[in-house]
Amino acid sequence: MGVHELSRQDARRIAVRAQVLESERPEDLYDVVRRLTVVQYDQTAAVAPNADLVAWSRLGSSYSPSELVDALETQALLELRGFVRPSESLALFRAEMEAWPGSGPLLDWQEYRRDWVKANEGCRLDILERLRQDGPLVMRELPDTCVRPWKSSGWTNNRNVSQLLEFMLQRGEVAVAGRDGRDRLWDLASRVYPDEPAVPVDEAKRIRNEQRLRSLGIARAKGPACPGEPIDVGMAGEPAVVEGVRGEWRVDPTLLGQPFSGRTALLSPLDRLVYERKRIAELFEFDYQLEMYKPVAQRRWGYFALPILHGDRLVGKVDATSDRKAGMLRVDAIHEDEPFSKSLTAAVQRELKDLAKWLQLELVRTK
Repeated sequence: MGVHELSRQDARRIAVRAQVLESERPEDLYDVVRRLTVVQYDQTAAVAPNADLVAWSRLGSSYSPSELVDALETQALLELRGFVRPSESLALFRAEMEAWPGSGPLLDWQEYRRDWVKANEGCRLDILERLRQDGPLVMRELPDTCVRPWKSSGWTNNRNVSQLLEFMLQRGEVAVAGRDGRDRLWDLASRVYPDEPAVPVDEAKRIRNEQRLRSLGIARAKGPACPGEPIDVGMAGEPAVVEGVRGEWRVDPTLLGQPFSGRTALLSPLDRLVYERKRIAELFEFDYQLEMYKPVAQRRWGYFALPILHGDRLVGKVDATSDRKAGMLRVDAIHEDEPFSKSLTAAVQRELKDLAKWLQLELVRTK
């Protein structure tokens, strides 16, 4: 097998095509999630919750957030490890759930988690019994009978029930059955998940790597640890190099040599096309960070600035906020990485109008 030699434009077009952002739109929400493999379920709603914003970017204002609610309630889609996934994906995680906290020699942090759960066996059983009798329930309705508090230097310190639920989720004992507003509804996994046999761990990892590469188009074989969903793809696909970029990539060969027809789209900061900042810097030469955690004075683009995709380029950011009390989508700035042409300006305005229509808000430019 040879190494594919790609230009940056080739690589960008492969990535955009894989992320279902060409001019031809997908059929429906399920088609979007199936082709993307995962959609991060983040409830930050500066503009709209991420999963809804990702769906709107692909489907337009014909998409209704109620479709996602219905799909999760009927288990056509599942919320697993912080991501919305097709329900058939569960079989690819069952073997890891059964082997929790890991197979083979355990690392120190895995042993700590195992021992902490074992020390709080009584609380785990209390939660399972409460869910068995009354589930689904939100976390505040579940008992905290932990005898050994969870210790952490971060925000999870002493959050015993939330941490135990997270480990029980990883063990396949509980599952997210839906939402009560922003709160997750917990229930017994046996009442939520489809009854499908587990795929062996090694085969499951291979399939997940292949699916991830198919959804990204081009990615690195190795990457930093990432909670919920990795950003690397192992040895899936075929090797490639990108002109002007160091190192080897892996590419989905089915996406090579296809005609490209792009469009203009506004993206969530958590969209998988832009999620890995190093990748978009290397392939798209795009400078971007999510600035919601920065002090106001240090922000360059805004609290939840939306990257602007135009064809196969990322060309700017929109500083927009949904002000539902005032009934408006407020646009404080459109940052142009390079001066926009008249046609690009018009295309961005069309997307903003469609976004406002979808949100049922009045579009207001403040500057």
